[in-house]
Amino acid sequence: MSAVPWLTVLWLLPVVGAAVVLLLPAGRSTPARWTGLVFAVATLAVALGVAMAFQPGGEQFQFVESHTWIPAFGAGYTLGVDGIALVLTLLTAGLVPLLILAGWHDDREVGSGKRAAHIYIALTLLVEGMVLVSFLALDILLFYVFFEAMLIPMYFLIGGFGPRTDSAPARQQRSRAAVKFLLYNLLGGLIMLAAVIGLYVLTVQQGLGTDGAGTFDLRTVVAAANAGELGAGPVVLNALFLGFMFAFAVKAPLWPLHTWLPDAAVSATPASAVLMMAVVDKVGTFGMLRYCLLLFPVASDTYAPLVIALAVIGILYGALLAIGQTDVMRLIAYTSISHFGFIVLGIFAMTSQSQTGATLYMVNHGISTAALFLVAGFLVSRRGSRLIADYGGVQKVAPVLAGTFFIAGLATLSLPGLAPFVSEFLVLIGTFSRYQLAAILATGALVLAAIYVLWLYQRMMTGPVAKGNEGIHDLVPRELVVVVPLVGALIFLGVYPKPVLDFIDPAVHQTLTTIGSVDPPPPVPVQPEAANTGGVPHER
Repeated sequence: MSAVPWLTVLWLLPVVGAAVVLLLPAGRSTPARWTGLVFAVATLAVALGVAMAFQPGGEQFQFVESHTWIPAFGAGYTLGVDGIALVLTLLTAGLVPLLILAGWHDDREVGSGKRAAHIYIALTLLVEGMVLVSFLALDILLFYVFFEAMLIPMYFLIGGFGPRTDSAPARQQRSRAAVKFLLYNLLGGLIMLAAVIGLYVLTVQQGLGTDGAGTFDLRTVVAAANAGELGAGPVVLNALFLGFMFAFAVKAPLWPLHTWLPDAAVSATPASAVLMMAVVDKVGTFGMLRYCLLLFPVASDTYAPLVIALAVIGILYGALLAIGQTDVMRLIAYTSISHFGFIVLGIFAMTSQSQTGATLYMVNHGISTAALFLVAGFLVSRRGSRLIADYGGVQKVAPVLAGTFFIAGLATLSLPGLAPFVSEFLVLIGTFSRYQLAAILATGALVLAAIYVLWLYQRMMTGPVAKGNEGIHDLVPRELVVVVPLVGALIFLGVYPKPVLDFIDPAVHQTLTTIGSVDPPPPVPVQPEAANTGGVPHER
């Protein structure tokens, strides 16, 4: 596969698909949807091919492509994939076809007349392509360009296409939510740009590039940073770290920079909201692993206690606010804030178990959030209301819908046997070995999650059929095609996560080795076995 630029093919497919969809004649909504779906499935096929050819025990970055882009600045078109980027690429490529199917008719409510379907599908594919470049980029400037560019199609998806329950006030709220989303993330990106420029200046001063230019090559800068050859003091490196970290904390989002997320999630269509929370926001946590830790290992260690404190606050804050919500979609959005707190906690605990768990959590959160949010969206589209109080007895009129909602809810509270449990458990035990108090406080969210999930299910799905719910029908075949793979993935990865961990583990160990971080020793030393006693330990 190395003879073909497969990573370029991977991200270009959805971008080309977006262009093809836009070129289709106006009024041809169904061909536009099918064309978008075909390109999304083709992207998934290429991603699976890359995964099959990837060697977990091989080079850290594989399928590397490197071409000159802006030689005057030492910027290159450089792509490569490691185990962490690979699993997030598979998540993205796997979710987008399902989201296109889930939002098959979302363009009918709000949009640009006869070309609404074309624009909606094209924007979705553009977001996918830009996210894939962000995961695959090995050039810091290339990463930054697409990190910012993905905001534009996402902004139009939030502001231009709303749920089927839209009213005039809701459309105004949607416009405000889209602007808030854009401003928050642009501010983070602007601060990150200053940090990118500052880092480039250091590479010029140290002559890391060629012909007097600096370099944006991630591998070169990481090697210099970890060898102490960037020629900058702690104050400068700490400032650069904070510039990158702020942008990623907004994107993730990390408390207290999270306030744009609930508004954007409830204002967008369910499929677009899942695209944002399960795919786009992962670029933030991925950036923490790929850029903050590798480029600034000492600064990451310095600020780790602060970041962990914010993560724990976000975990508890999101769970507590979820309990008090009256809007089902907003409730699910707040659970994502809590889950992102777990991911950030695992990243900055800097142990092999916590970072493996955090990476696996990114995948599992994407699947569980997609399942819960989409099923809730199917229900809301039938009833025309997001208010929890308007529901009751849904399991009697739509048992399959209620059953899939229940499984997705149990996954959200990390029930053993479902995928999020494995990742959450790894994060907690990995964190406990270094930050005991943070792990203990974060464990409290497990109780809070049980409260908001079970109470939500009880109020909406059980009891007598509430007035107005008699006409709710069960999932149709198209919706089952969306939900069944998600539920199947939650069960499979909950029972057998090894296929994903086989990609993640080597990449995490390489990251920790690069930054010189080692796992803390066990608190209780292992006693040597007694000689000639059949393996019975010595008595103290």
